[in-house]
Amino acid sequence: MKKFIQTLKNIWSIDELRKKILYTLLLIFIYRVGSYIVLPGINPNKLNNLASSTQSGMLGLLDAFVGGAFHQASIFALGIMPYISASIFMQLVTILVPQMAKIQKEGESGRKKINQWTRYITVVVTAFQAAAYIGYLRSPANREALIPGYGDQLFWISTVIILTVGTLFVMWLGEKITDKGLGNGTSIIIMMGILARLPQAFIQEWSARINKGGGGLLIFLIEIAFLVAIIMGLIMLVQGTRRVAVQYAKQIVGNKQIGGARNFLPLKVNAAGVMPIIFAQAILFLPTIFSGFTGGSKIFTDHTNPVYMLIYTVLVIVFTFLYTALIFNPKQMAEDLKRSNGFIPGVKPGEPTADYIGTIMDRITLPGAVLLALVGILPGLFQLAFSTQQSFSTFYGGTSLLIMVGVILDTLQQIETQLLMRQYDGLMSGGRIQGRQTVASGM
Repeated sequence: MKKFIQTLKNIWSIDELRKKILYTLLLIFIYRVGSYIVLPGINPNKLNNLASSTQSGMLGLLDAFVGGAFHQASIFALGIMPYISASIFMQLVTILVPQMAKIQKEGESGRKKINQWTRYITVVVTAFQAAAYIGYLRSPANREALIPGYGDQLFWISTVIILTVGTLFVMWLGEKITDKGLGNGTSIIIMMGILARLPQAFIQEWSARINKGGGGLLIFLIEIAFLVAIIMGLIMLVQGTRRVAVQYAKQIVGNKQIGGARNFLPLKVNAAGVMPIIFAQAILFLPTIFSGFTGGSKIFTDHTNPVYMLIYTVLVIVFTFLYTALIFNPKQMAEDLKRSNGFIPGVKPGEPTADYIGTIMDRITLPGAVLLALVGILPGLFQLAFSTQQSFSTFYGGTSLLIMVGVILDTLQQIETQLLMRQYDGLMSGGRIQGRQTVASGM
């Protein structure tokens, strides 16, 4: 405890780091205040139906990412998700289209071009999603929240403009956090939206256990213990790597010896990050569109249904292999090693090295995919086993917990780097914190 307090003092004593933390907190505060500003033409006292209809499925996931702004009909109702969708699209394009891959490799100029195109796509995606959100607000279940005296045409135009501007403002906040604050701004904003619902979920679960009686307090403590254990296991999954030994050839330049060092090539167990879970949830959401025609589609919105869990597990495993194959290029890695005079002991450079790295990646991807699928179905399992409240069970796994753990590790890694640069002790005595891909780049 004494060392922890000293570490906090060291962090606060670094002027640059202190300014970054305060700047990040200020922008987060602005974002959270905007999440409670209701759209014009909406009666905030009649949003109960809207809140109840966003408890599950993809709408519940979206509402969790924006910190409840979706069911509150806020000016930030769409949050930063249109920008994430545009980023995913651009990332896939740069992988699949050779011309875009060349632009990405142009350095700073290429990165600026891709970022600018991503912003343009964000505007288009936001406009379409805003129009769909208006249709959702004007549905019979939610129409009572609309103010009668507010014209339909005026409501449509003003809402599309405000939601689009709101998303662009949130995107600007994320970029400012990345430039002048601490951590990746997009990831921080998503994480804060998820964390914003955590206190309410704890209170609801606590109230439900206490009101039931019969050892409710003990069950609540057991749930907290399981939550801590799951978070620790998820940290191991995010940080888990297979280290492949790499030897660099010796070179004599003048009287100096260059190279000859032995290093390691870290291959992540969970290279795909959170994307397989998001893809699986998006696929399972599609059958709910036909819920008015087929009664069996309800299984795709019930996270406790065994059929849902089985299909979800298979989809996560399949998408993990597919997405890893898209973002991981063993041939490029083998060429980079050969170019830098590096080789894996016992393996010939070139094609054999690429095959060797690809084989290792396939072997470690399978257990990583299975563990990722288990993380995805944990909320449903805990809801079945402990009759946990749905709002609280979502924090036992799935996209929310995976994003939270990844972003927190990435932010702590940046803080630790600042400490070590100034010859302070790091945050951990047993080794450095290993971050992972930020949500923006990982998604």
